[in-house]
Amino acid sequence: MTSTAIGVEIVPSYVQDGWWTPDATEIVGHSTDVRDASTGDVLAQVSSQGLDLAAVVEHGRTVGQRSLGELTFHQRALKLKQLAQFLNGQRDALYELSARTGATKIDSMVDIDGGIGVLFTFGSKGRRELPNSQVVIDGPAEVLSKDGSFVGEHIYTRIPGVAVQINAFNFAVWGMLEKFAPAFIAGVPTIVKPATPTGYLTAAVVKLMIESNILPAGSLQLISGSARELLDHLDYRDMVSFTGSANTANKLKSHENVVHGGVRFTSETDSLNAAILGPDAVPGTPEFDAFVKAVVTEMTVKAGQKCTSIRRTLVPRNMVNDVVEAVQKRIEQRVVLGDPRAEGVTMGALASLEQLEDVRSAVQSMLAAGGELAYGSLDAPAVTHRDGSVGVSEQGAFMSPVVLTWSDNESQELHSREAFGPVASVVGYDSLEDAIRLAAMGSGSLVATVCTNDDAVARELVLGIAAHHGRVHMLNREDAKTSTGHGSPVPHLVHGGPGRAGGGEELGGIRSVMHHMQRTALQGSPNMLTAVTGVWHAGADRNYDGGHPFRKNLAELQVGDAIRSDLREVSLEDITAFANTTGDTFYAHTNEEAAAANPFFPGIVAHGYLLLSWAAGLFVEPAPGPVLANYGLESLRFITPLAAGDSFRVTLTAKQISPREDDEYGEVRWDALLTNQNDEIVATYDVLTLVEK
Repeated sequence: MTSTAIGVEIVPSYVQDGWWTPDATEIVGHSTDVRDASTGDVLAQVSSQGLDLAAVVEHGRTVGQRSLGELTFHQRALKLKQLAQFLNGQRDALYELSARTGATKIDSMVDIDGGIGVLFTFGSKGRRELPNSQVVIDGPAEVLSKDGSFVGEHIYTRIPGVAVQINAFNFAVWGMLEKFAPAFIAGVPTIVKPATPTGYLTAAVVKLMIESNILPAGSLQLISGSARELLDHLDYRDMVSFTGSANTANKLKSHENVVHGGVRFTSETDSLNAAILGPDAVPGTPEFDAFVKAVVTEMTVKAGQKCTSIRRTLVPRNMVNDVVEAVQKRIEQRVVLGDPRAEGVTMGALASLEQLEDVRSAVQSMLAAGGELAYGSLDAPAVTHRDGSVGVSEQGAFMSPVVLTWSDNESQELHSREAFGPVASVVGYDSLEDAIRLAAMGSGSLVATVCTNDDAVARELVLGIAAHHGRVHMLNREDAKTSTGHGSPVPHLVHGGPGRAGGGEELGGIRSVMHHMQRTALQGSPNMLTAVTGVWHAGADRNYDGGHPFRKNLAELQVGDAIRSDLREVSLEDITAFANTTGDTFYAHTNEEAAAANPFFPGIVAHGYLLLSWAAGLFVEPAPGPVLANYGLESLRFITPLAAGDSFRVTLTAKQISPREDDEYGEVRWDALLTNQNDEIVATYDVLTLVEK
C-alpha cells in the first residue's frame, strides 16, 4: 500500500503491468476509509479516482491475450501449480492481514489455504484433463457426407476479451483465486475488482502473485476502489463474474452492454441455504449430533458471512426445541467471541460496522415478520479484546450468534430475507413433502444439506430438492468425520445455483474453464480439421514413410504417422487354445451350434481380447526405443466378429501428441483400426503410450 501525505495508506491498483495510486490531493471526497473490523482503527483509504478503465480493459484484450495465447493449457496449468507453491510460503503474512478483517485463524485458513488449494487443484486437473494444446475438442466428429470427405465437430477456444471478476468482501483470497484459476487456464486475462472493506487483503495477494514473476504480462490486473463505469467499456468479447447481493447483480445485468451488447454475465448472489434433518435423526443419533455441529459451524465460521451458510434449518416439527437447545448448548460450550488476535477466540467480528448494521436490520425485519428470538441478542456483546480483557466494544463489528424460530413456516420474510451474519432460523416441517416444499421456497440456493441415515428418506429429499440447488450435501454417520462440510465448496464440483442464487456456476473443475471459452461448430475435410485441432481425424492423410513410428521420439513424430500391418489368419486351434489358457470358454468361442444360434455370430468366433493381443504383436516394435510404456487403451468397440479362417490387420496412426511440460516424456494417443480381409472394420480403439521427448 502507498502512504499519502496525511499518513494513511492508499490501497493500490495493479493495472497495465504496474502499480497505480491516485494523487492524494485529488481523492478528497472520492475515497473510502477501511477499518480494522475488531478495533475500528483506520487501516487505509481506497480510491480509483482518475483511473483509466478503458485502458485497463484494452491492456487485457491486447497484451494479456497475446501473452496467454502463447501458452498451452498444460503450460498455464503448470504456472498455477508454481504460483500455489509460491503463495504457500507466504501464508503467515497473509494470516496477519486477514485477522484485521475479523477472521479467526480457522476463518483465514478457509480463505487463504482454500484459495491456494484451488490453484493446486486446477494446476493438476488442467494437465490431467485438458490436451497440451490451445483447442479442446467437444465430442466425436460427425460424418456429414457419404464418402467422409466432409465432417464436423465442436471445438472450444478462449473468448477474445477479458474476464472481469467482481468479488464479495467475505472471501478476499479464495473469492479471487476461484475465478482467476479457470480463467487463466482458459487463456483469458483477469481484471479483479474486490470489495472495498477487505480489498487490501486481495491487493496483498496480487502483490505476491506479481512478485513471483510467474504470470505472463497482462494476465492479471487489480482495481482497488470504485469501478462503476467498467461495464461501459465491455462488449461481447468479455465476461463478468459477479459475487454479491442480488440487488447489485440485477443492476449490473440491466446494463446496456449486458442486455444488448452481448457481455457474458454470471452471478452468485443471495442464497437462503437449507439444512434438512431427517425424521430418523433423533437426539442421541450420530446424525443429530453431526447436524447440530454443522449448523453451529455455519453460523460461526467467518461470523456467518458466507454465501453457503445455513440460513434455514428445517427439522421435524416435534424436534424444533431439541435442535434449538442443542445449538445453544454447543454455542455456549465452544464459541468465544472477540478479536481474532486474542488467545482462545473462535469467532471474530463482521467485516465492518456497516455490515453489522445491515445484519441487525435484517434480523429486526425478520422479528417484525413473525420470527421469534430463541437464542442470542442484538445488543452489543461482551467480547475478548486483543489484550485479553473482556468487555463490550463500541468500535468493533461484533455480533453474538442468533437463532430464530417461526410459528408460520411459510413466512415470506423467512424464505426471502438473508441476514448475512451469525443468524439461522430453526423451522418445523410436518412431512418430507413439506420439507421439500419449504426448501424450494428459497427460490434457488447454492447448497442444501440432507442429514439422515435412512436411504429412502435421503432419496426422496435429494431428488425433491436437487433441481432447486447447485449442490446437495448428504450427511450421515459414515461421512460425518470426512465431509468437507455444508459450507465448503470444492474446486472439483460446481459451486453456484439456480434462481435466487444467481444462476451461475463457479468452480466445477474443467466445466468452469469452459465458461471462459466459446464452443464453435467446425466443418470441413478431415485434413482441415486435423490441421486446426492438432488431432488426427479418420479420413485424413496418413504418412507411412519414414520408418516405424515407434522408432520416433516426440521431436520426430508427427500426427498422421502410421503403420499398416500384414494380414494375420485366425484359426480354430488359436481360438481354442486362447479359451483354454485364459479360462474364457464362453460358448461363442467353444460351441459351434450354440454360437451359430446367436444372431450376432456366424459360428465360433475369436475372442475380442485375443484380437487385441495379436494386434499389439502386429504393430509393436520390439527393440528398445523411444516408446517407454503402454499405459492403457480407450474407446474400445468390437464391430465385426472374426470367424475361424478369417484374417485381420491393424492400422496404427499417431492421433494426438501431448508432451508433458515437466517430464522428459509425453503421451501419444494412437488410433488403432482393425479390419478383416474384406476391409470391414473389426474393432476400433485408442492406444495410449508414453514416449521420450
